[in-house]
Amino acid sequence: MSDRTLKLVLCWHMHQPEYRDRHAGEFMLPWTYLHVIKDYVDMVAHLEAVPEARAVVNFAPILLEQIEDYSNQVNNYLLERTPLKDPLLAALVAPEIPLDPEYRLKLLHDCRKANRERQIHRYPIFRKLTEMAEWVEAHQESINYVNSQFVGDILVWYHLAWMGETVKLNDGRVQRLIEKGCAFSPNDRMELLEIIRDLLSTVLYRYKSLARKGRIELSVTPYAHPIMPLMLDINCALDAMPNARMPALEQYPGGEARARWHLDKGMATFKHFFGIEPQGCWPSEGGVSEATLKLLSEYGFKWTASGGNVLQNSLLASAVDETGTIYHPFQWQSADIACFFRDDGLSDLIGFEYSKWHADDAVADLIRHLENIAGHVDEESVVSIIMDGENAWEYFPDNGYHFLQALYRRLAEHPKIELTTFSECLNQDIRIRPLARLVAGSWVYGTFSTWIGDVDKNCGWDMLGDVKKVFDNVASSGRLSELELTKAEMQLAVCEGSDWFWWFGDYNPGEAVSDFERQYRLNLTNLYRLLGEEPPPYLALSFTQGSGAPAMGGAMRRGNEI
Repeated sequence: MSDRTLKLVLCWHMHQPEYRDRHAGEFMLPWTYLHVIKDYVDMVAHLEAVPEARAVVNFAPILLEQIEDYSNQVNNYLLERTPLKDPLLAALVAPEIPLDPEYRLKLLHDCRKANRERQIHRYPIFRKLTEMAEWVEAHQESINYVNSQFVGDILVWYHLAWMGETVKLNDGRVQRLIEKGCAFSPNDRMELLEIIRDLLSTVLYRYKSLARKGRIELSVTPYAHPIMPLMLDINCALDAMPNARMPALEQYPGGEARARWHLDKGMATFKHFFGIEPQGCWPSEGGVSEATLKLLSEYGFKWTASGGNVLQNSLLASAVDETGTIYHPFQWQSADIACFFRDDGLSDLIGFEYSKWHADDAVADLIRHLENIAGHVDEESVVSIIMDGENAWEYFPDNGYHFLQALYRRLAEHPKIELTTFSECLNQDIRIRPLARLVAGSWVYGTFSTWIGDVDKNCGWDMLGDVKKVFDNVASSGRLSELELTKAEMQLAVCEGSDWFWWFGDYNPGEAVSDFERQYRLNLTNLYRLLGEEPPPYLALSFTQGSGAPAMGGAMRRGNEI
């Protein structure tokens, strides 16, 4: 290895879509609070434990709002017994588990939505309860003989299994519940809710505190996680996949105005929670285009980032062939913003491979890769590891505790690797290379194929285009009050999120496709009703199904196709 120091940026993207039925005010899926108590608290604890560590943590604004909602509703329940708006949380602390067979069967089903090897089989009692629940589901007439204690115990174990490893190691209440193992009382279940309350109410402050101390950089995504390049020009998808079949929708109506709305709302939400202006924007799904870079530059962002394949496609289109260029930020000639590019190989090793390794071996392997890179690049190089900050860890032993602990410690101690942030790189006047052309794409394969170009995904876009045209007509008619229009605009933003399109397609697992497709149709239906219009009949019918078994359950994608 040379004497030069290699700059390394670890960027963790924290994101969950809007899981609330904004009409009924209820959460349809529990993933936001479950990821808080498992992944967001663990990640911040690891960063707190190594003062020399640095990282970028990106939050989707609509996630921040949901965390606040959960914190408020749990606090209100504990103080005033205000009903909880999440069915799973409500069941956890229900004085009596309702006798309705379908309700109980659904609870037993939902309490098995966890990684079988790492979360369920880790605890022999939870494993036995899960096996019993599977038998009951296969013999549904037996549900009438299942008592409330069984349902209550599996609810407690489900939440204990989703609890972050740093919480399990440091919270005596959690340790006592795990040790008790069975016959949990109503008081036990209430105590578990209090633990969840404590985690929900402090997690964002902990990140804010680290940012104030300069130990992490916080960045933002457009409000509801829309794919801005496709909103600005839906046909930019053809840049990287020219033969793709496109939706009937020729352009997303008023797309630029909607992209601006998401940026305005996103920045205001970010400032509300963290009290600072973000310097960087991780665009939803790392989706960039020339029009997107120009817009982000106009909003004053100093940096953005995308996938390595986007850079390779862009260099090819620009007739540039340089070794090691992925380890430099670039600036497209017509936008005053630096764009960093992800090392897809290293990011995918963490996301898809290292969960199968011993933690020390995995970290040593990553460091060997970094040392090798350092020996072949110039002194102004920056390695960008950018990845999902939540979904990978359930595949690691102990929620990635040993891996992340060793990762931060060994990188912080390494004499030739400098953990840093994107803004700090720019503050050090690192050289930014020019880019003649930027080929539109995302961090997944360098294309938008995960969100458009498939029959079912295109159907989703056409549905969105239909409701946007109705929205525009109603908004311009003056029929809605200012408050009604604001509610409709917020509901439209939810419909524009990228996650719905991610899951459409038969290569995804059936239950996930069903959950997200159903929620998408509900979101569109709610918007039509807010507009005072009758939803089209097609929204009553499912339009996509899944039967695939992708890696990591489909919640993550590799940067490169294999």
